[in-house]
Amino acid sequence: MGFFDFLTEDIAIDLGTANTLIVHNGKVVVDSPSIVARDRTTGKIIAVGKEAAMMQGKTHENIKTIRPLKDGVIADFDASEKMISMFIREIPALKKKLFTPSLRMVICIPSGITEVEMRAVRDSAERVNGKEVYLIHEPMAAAIGIGIDIMQPKGNMIVDIGGGTTEIAVIALGGIVCDKSVKIAGDVFTNDIVYYMRTQHNLYVGERTAEKIKIQIGAATEDLEVPPEEMNVQGRDLLTGKPKEVKIGYREIAKALDKSILRVEDAVMETLSQTPPELAADIYNTGIYLAGGGSMLRGLDKRLSQKTDLPVYIAEDPLRAVVRGTGLTLKNLDKYKSVLAHK
Repeated sequence: MGFFDFLTEDIAIDLGTANTLIVHNGKVVVDSPSIVARDRTTGKIIAVGKEAAMMQGKTHENIKTIRPLKDGVIADFDASEKMISMFIREIPALKKKLFTPSLRMVICIPSGITEVEMRAVRDSAERVNGKEVYLIHEPMAAAIGIGIDIMQPKGNMIVDIGGGTTEIAVIALGGIVCDKSVKIAGDVFTNDIVYYMRTQHNLYVGERTAEKIKIQIGAATEDLEVPPEEMNVQGRDLLTGKPKEVKIGYREIAKALDKSILRVEDAVMETLSQTPPELAADIYNTGIYLAGGGSMLRGLDKRLSQKTDLPVYIAEDPLRAVVRGTGLTLKNLDKYKSVLAHK
């Protein structure tokens, strides 16, 4: 603590494959899709976040939309750096400042990340004025965000289904006892829907439309108690080339997603089979917690519960559980020092 502390701002970032969220002063100040639009001729970034997401699938050859993160890690270094710095500039409290303050950051990373990928995240953060950069594993942040006391000698199981990866971890005493990171998550579900529409309806739909289908009528099981209404989907007919519309119901989407959800189930079962017996006994009593956008898929909790014979709970506001946990870690850095990922 010194004289220049007022020049330092604390921010927590959940750098996700699908969405990037930033917490500043305990509030979520940025919640935008992780998409960048770049002008091919000049190489300049022309839009990030929501604005770039609107352009997705609708660009001409001079504009390219990029998702800088793939499977939870940085795939395009330059674009991700520009994206982070533009998001940081959007923070209302920092806009008013005359000069950019140096930043103390806690950033979320997938648990299956390699040393090289970890360094890429750290370097990106340091380039956007990050003075102190701390990294925390996603399932750990999700557990803190849900409100679990992770320091207790008690086992808790977290399944965090994001855009690029599904992180499954058993946490006790402020550490990850066993974990599994699989690259089956929201993006794969979206691609499954695109493939299904092509093969079953001869309808070619874009990623944005598939995402919309997933949110409106996506389901993990064919027997829902409160089924969503059927949805009209427009796209291009693969046989005639004309635009056309078809009506689809949630049962079809459940079929389309079945294989991918099976793989998530298998990963959960595998993690359970690696859990030490004392912690398995705790999990039997506490159940499994779901976080991340993918956990909002209708009927997924029920399906996992049937597979594991354990109670399954969805976090409130699952999309923000991870970033909330990251924010809490930042607030109580001394308490959670041992939880942070080391270099």
